[in-house]
Amino acid sequence: MKRLLHIFIFLCFSISSFADGDVTFRVSAPSTVEAGGKFRVQFTVNTQNVSSFSAPDFKGFEVIYGPATSSQSSFQIINGRTSQSSSIIYTFVLMSDTPGTYTIGSASVQVEGKTVKSKPVQVRVLAGSSQGAQGGGGATNGGGGYGNGRQQQSAPASSSSSNISAHDLFMTATASRTSVHEQEAILLTYKIYTLLDLRQLDGKLPTLDGFQIQEIPLPRTKEFSIESYNGRNYQTVVWSQYLLFPQKSGTLTIPSITYEGLVITRNRTIDPIEAFFNGQSGYSEVKRKITTPALTIHVSPLPSKPEGFSGAVGKFSVSSSISTQEVDANEAVTLKINVKGSGNMKLISTPTVNFPKDFETYDAKVNDKFQLTTSGLSGAKEFEYLFVPRHAGTYEIPAADFIYFDTEARAYKTLRTEAYTLKVNKGKGTSGQNVSNYSGQQQDVQQLNQDIRFIKTGVVKLHQQGDSFFGTWKYALAYVLPLLLFIIVLILGRKQMKANANVALSRGRKANKVALRRMKTAKKLLDAHDQNRFYDEVLRALWGYVGDKFNMSQESLNKENIEQSLSSRHVPEEQIQQFMKVLNDCEFARYAPGDANENMENVYNSAIGAITKMEDNL
Repeated sequence: MKRLLHIFIFLCFSISSFADGDVTFRVSAPSTVEAGGKFRVQFTVNTQNVSSFSAPDFKGFEVIYGPATSSQSSFQIINGRTSQSSSIIYTFVLMSDTPGTYTIGSASVQVEGKTVKSKPVQVRVLAGSSQGAQGGGGATNGGGGYGNGRQQQSAPASSSSSNISAHDLFMTATASRTSVHEQEAILLTYKIYTLLDLRQLDGKLPTLDGFQIQEIPLPRTKEFSIESYNGRNYQTVVWSQYLLFPQKSGTLTIPSITYEGLVITRNRTIDPIEAFFNGQSGYSEVKRKITTPALTIHVSPLPSKPEGFSGAVGKFSVSSSISTQEVDANEAVTLKINVKGSGNMKLISTPTVNFPKDFETYDAKVNDKFQLTTSGLSGAKEFEYLFVPRHAGTYEIPAADFIYFDTEARAYKTLRTEAYTLKVNKGKGTSGQNVSNYSGQQQDVQQLNQDIRFIKTGVVKLHQQGDSFFGTWKYALAYVLPLLLFIIVLILGRKQMKANANVALSRGRKANKVALRRMKTAKKLLDAHDQNRFYDEVLRALWGYVGDKFNMSQESLNKENIEQSLSSRHVPEEQIQQFMKVLNDCEFARYAPGDANENMENVYNSAIGAITKMEDNL
């Protein structure tokens, strides 16, 4: 009974706490669909205490099916804390034959006597791909594109299958600007258009001369949407985006990139029924090379830079604050200058503040509070100045100038911080002499250092006049010790030379150090999210460790020989399999289309563990 009572109280508490939460009513629908195609619209309310549901107005659409009602609930206990969630989903299947943009109105539900409505949502219906566009879709001889000639379409590329044309699968390259000044941000976008079942795409941006590059993180799972292009409806998605900052003036080129895609195509030469009974597949994998166009960027040099230019290019504002305007002598004060905006935030230099000469100052601490966006590095950069006034008096901290190049006005602008008046009081317990500061006021100067030190006390060791170090046993020992050290170093050096002469032995001894040094490099690549170079470095560490440890040549270095060598040295089978698994996982992840950071972390930890255990065993 006691247990049942506890469960009852627990459930009542959970239900009451859930009922107090906010009720949300969400709608999900594709933003773009093709005329004549069916699509799904779902309305989700985060409670099951629903008394009625009113469907919205589906003007412009034909309701094929719905509403279909489904519910789901979950109950969790984590570290003694309970959480419960439940929802009801209303699903409709719609279709429209007429192109245009339509609005799906608000649906409503009754929850505990209250009416909750969803937000209206717009759906754009595209016309179906016309037959006349089949020959004109895709690439054109002049390089088709959108707006201002900035976006270009990839030219036809060679393929292993003549059935796939450049109009069925291609990529576009888009630069947000083609004429910029130095350090002005450029958004580079690669977008894929396909009519096929694209399963994999490999390729990366090469090193660009004259640009500082920052990759914009995109979702690992690519969600395609429908887009009309040259009269045909394609499945399209932004594949990668980069932010470029030109570092020099002139005409700079973004070279073309060749991607290799894996497409699943239907094999029309095989009868589906015959293929089913003969164990054959009606589909085949086709590799397709996709080449993006090269882009030309015209970079103008910045006008003649004024004195005190901060190096900032973009759009900025500046503000300042001081921790206090009245302080005792020898107490620290903090002045902060905050630069906000969007541009090349990383290259902004520290503003110069002309503190009074009697202040003890320190180097400014820089706090980066900006993030990568499609318009550049946006956010704030804070400069924190710490200084200590040593003398009492009233001081003026002048305003600091922040000079930057405004990309909108195409001119230099000067922003100025606020000037501050600082009153410094006489510090407690200070002693010193009375002097005049630069304003003519009398003040005390604190004695920071002791000019006369206290007399030395304790036992004083005296030496008799005429005592000499020459001829004593310590003098003789000073000659003998260096000779002994030389002999010891000579013997150890000869042993080390013999050991180094044995190449196999030397490689074996250094194998663990070399492998761990490579893993340190891999850790840096992991922190930088450089997937391809990370897996290359981990593979070099694993293969190199085995090759050095067992003195195996590059030609004989394969998985079978590794297993035989480890078995012959009585390494436990469990450790052998663990080492081989790390090799296989790393090689597989190296050629995967994308990788989560946590998976890279797991591969790194597994590789470190495998090398460490192997070294301990051997």
